[in-house]
Amino acid sequence: MANRSDTKTRILDAAEKLFAERGFSETSLRLITSKAEVNLASVNYHFGSKKELIRAVLARYLDRFMPAASDELVQLKASSEPSLNEIFSSLVKPLLELNKFKAEGTRTFLQLLGRGYIESQGHLRWFITTHYGTHLNEFVKAVAESAPHIPPAEMFWRLHFTLGTVVFTMASADALTEIAAADFNEHNDIEAVIRKVIPYLAAGVAVPVTSQ
Repeated sequence: MANRSDTKTRILDAAEKLFAERGFSETSLRLITSKAEVNLASVNYHFGSKKELIRAVLARYLDRFMPAASDELVQLKASSEPSLNEIFSSLVKPLLELNKFKAEGTRTFLQLLGRGYIESQGHLRWFITTHYGTHLNEFVKAVAESAPHIPPAEMFWRLHFTLGTVVFTMASADALTEIAAADFNEHNDIEAVIRKVIPYLAAGVAVPVTSQ
């Protein structure tokens, strides 16, 4: 018989895969328990609710990514006044390190973030800002310092546009890489895709505000 730790991990692994593929709203606890081969009582025992399970799935990645991203940013700022391109690029290594935690970890993490963004999971945004707010604020502050000509309200919108771009890119990554290979004989892995989008993001955030 599997111990409690094994059962909890099976539930998390099953939920993670289903959430990334189908979304949070379209994934029922019944579907998760079926895939994990456990009963509903096990989910309730370990997590209490579907919302708590969603948070636990993200926390496995955020607990690794957020501190690592902060460390990269601190090192970057210690040696120079970084450009936006350098700030966004500092996220690449922590993102790729997630592949060492789980196979396809980078892609899965970004897909899960995208699901939360698209499906308006308010409780998930609350969870992230509450538990990882210090790390997020450090990043937002660094971006603002590198683009002081952008007013705070405008920066709010641009950072959300940035997140939306990343979400779309990662959701479409498989199709985009297949098209690039077929039409341009260009072969890209997940790192190449991430690095391609960074200059676009940096340019979009920094472009001067035009009067209307």
